[in-house]
Amino acid sequence: MRDLVDILTAANFTADGIAAHLGPDATEALYRGEPGVVLAATHAGTQLDGLIRFFLLRRPLPGDQVADLLGSRLALSLIDDSLIRDTPSGDLEVAFDVRPHVVAGHDRIVVSDCDASVTDLVPGHDHVLGVGAASLSLLAATPLSPVETVLDLGTGSGVQALAQADAAERVVATDIHQRALELAKVNLAANGIRNVELRQGAWFEPVADERFDRIVANPPFVVGLPEVGHVYRDSGLSLDGATELVVGEACNHLAVDGTACILGAWVHTLDEPWQSRVAGWIPSTGVSAWVLQRDVVDPGMYVSTWLKDESLDPRSREAIKRTDAWLSHFDEHHVHAVGFGWVFIRDIGDAPSEVTAEELRQPFSDPLGPEVEEYFLRAGWLRGRSADELLDSTFVVRPGVALEEVSLADTSAGIGFTREVTRVSRTDGPRFSHEIDAGVRAVLAGLHPQGLSLRDVVGLFAASRSMTSENQMQGLETTAAAAIVDLIRHGIVVPAEIAEVISPTTQRKE
Repeated sequence: MRDLVDILTAANFTADGIAAHLGPDATEALYRGEPGVVLAATHAGTQLDGLIRFFLLRRPLPGDQVADLLGSRLALSLIDDSLIRDTPSGDLEVAFDVRPHVVAGHDRIVVSDCDASVTDLVPGHDHVLGVGAASLSLLAATPLSPVETVLDLGTGSGVQALAQADAAERVVATDIHQRALELAKVNLAANGIRNVELRQGAWFEPVADERFDRIVANPPFVVGLPEVGHVYRDSGLSLDGATELVVGEACNHLAVDGTACILGAWVHTLDEPWQSRVAGWIPSTGVSAWVLQRDVVDPGMYVSTWLKDESLDPRSREAIKRTDAWLSHFDEHHVHAVGFGWVFIRDIGDAPSEVTAEELRQPFSDPLGPEVEEYFLRAGWLRGRSADELLDSTFVVRPGVALEEVSLADTSAGIGFTREVTRVSRTDGPRFSHEIDAGVRAVLAGLHPQGLSLRDVVGLFAASRSMTSENQMQGLETTAAAAIVDLIRHGIVVPAEIAEVISPTTQRKE
């Protein structure tokens, strides 16, 4: 495989190289699963055209053409390794998906089972995914800062292990599925990765007595019946039992100050809010958890999406039968929606656990991984800090925070505009936004890392409004402290003493 990667790389068979070669329209068609458009864009007959047709479009080619593309010796070796196979017509075709990706900033070749993106096939029970939407979501949300040990739970074809290999001294990648581990082994070898240990077993059994600085998990989180139709997505546990199990057990395998990054799904029931449901999976002591819900879908849409995932026509008799059973199971447990997102967990020793569960519905394009580490740094600064300590601290408004004032036509006066809302929003990271009133706006304008404390800034605001009674001051301080806590959690305001740790650019210029 390493020889194949060398030839593919030399031919510019990389994610960027292919995109530049095809152009934007054909590249988008490739990702949309429209092979005809890509085929039309590869008529020039270059080596890269041939590689795209053979590996990405899975077009059969005569043996002599494959030999011209790869060299006779390598072509024969790939046939012996079953990566290339004969077709009934006597041509050769690729037996696995061989695809370039940018993983954690590096060009990688990832081998997985062929999917239905460019050919008509139905994934089998033991199908092994490559770099899908879920994998990309977790890749973007996982920090890449240096650590000693990483656990990649449910590694599949080894995508997350590839990403973490450069960040960790040692990675342990586990999976219950032997075929997945075999493909992960191929991918690690193909990309020259030598610090990943593969272990077979269910859930946390292969690492029963071990703890890790970072845990990355993309478990089979599909919410449904307690059965396993496809190993890569079905856990055999009812509803959101897989996410519950991984979240709960991950807490027991974190090293001191360790972090877990888990992709998961949870049900919305008529009996309790989803936030309470997920919070119930967190132990009462020892961890700080940040739960972000990215998407919510109704049961019908959810079931239809996953039936299409296995190339099943929702109109077919089998699909209708499966849909009825799936939705009946949801009805039985009062499920009215399914949420999807991330659960981030940080070890905090013996302190009482804290859980923040919120929706992240706004569009953003920056990777979430750096924000995860910063979030836990900000949460650590807030932990155990009294209101008085908060008021006596100094802060800085994050550079790039935008102030937005929205006014509407004054219909009562018939002329001019009336201010309706004022917002402060981050222009980086997850683009968090908060509505604020005039008082908080004035306080934010007065913050400076080498300036007055929050208490003194509030005092100046009160004096400017002739609000000098003790009750008025206490009320303003309480309101300001509560507002600042929320703004700190979302990184709009940063405590001065950790601003430099977060980023040198967070400090205001003198």
